[in-house]
Amino acid sequence: MWQAMFSFTNAVVLIAWLILAFLPRKPLANTAVLYLGVGLLCLCYAGMFVALASGSIDPGQVPGSQPYVMSDYSIEGLRRLFMSDAGMVIGWTHYLAFDLFVGLWIARDADAKGFGRVIQLPFLFFTLMAGPVGLLLWLIVRERKAREMHPAENRIRLQS
Repeated sequence: MWQAMFSFTNAVVLIAWLILAFLPRKPLANTAVLYLGVGLLCLCYAGMFVALASGSIDPGQVPGSQPYVMSDYSIEGLRRLFMSDAGMVIGWTHYLAFDLFVGLWIARDADAKGFGRVIQLPFLFFTLMAGPVGLLLWLIVRERKAREMHPAENRIRLQS
C-alpha cells in the first residue's frame, strides 16, 4: 500500500511540475496545478495521516525498530516515525505538496513581475529538488523588482 501511495504521489507531482514549468500559464493550467496537484497531494496526506494516527493501517515499521508514538515530536520520536514506510511516504507527500505550492507561487509572482519562463526555470527546479533553497534564491532575485513595482509599500512609515 505504501509503495503504491509513494508512486501515485510522485506521478501527481511530476505531472503538476511539468504543467507549471512548460505549459502556458492560463487559468486552467494554474487551476490544475493548484487543485489536481497541490490539493490532491494534501488530500492524500490527510487521508494517510488520519489512517496512520487512528491505527487503521499497518505503518510498515522497519524490522527491529521501535514503534513510533504519534504525539512524540522529539528527534527520537520522529526518527521512530520515519523508520516506517508510513512515516516516509507521509513525510515525502508533505514535502511534495508544499514545494509544489511554493513553486506555483514563484511562477505566478515571476509572471506578475515580468520574468520570462527561461529565468523562472532554475528557481522552479531548485524548489522541486530542494524547496527552501529555490524559495530563498527566488526571494533574493525578486526583491529589486518588487521594490521597483511598489516603492510606496517599501518605505517605513512612522505613525504617531
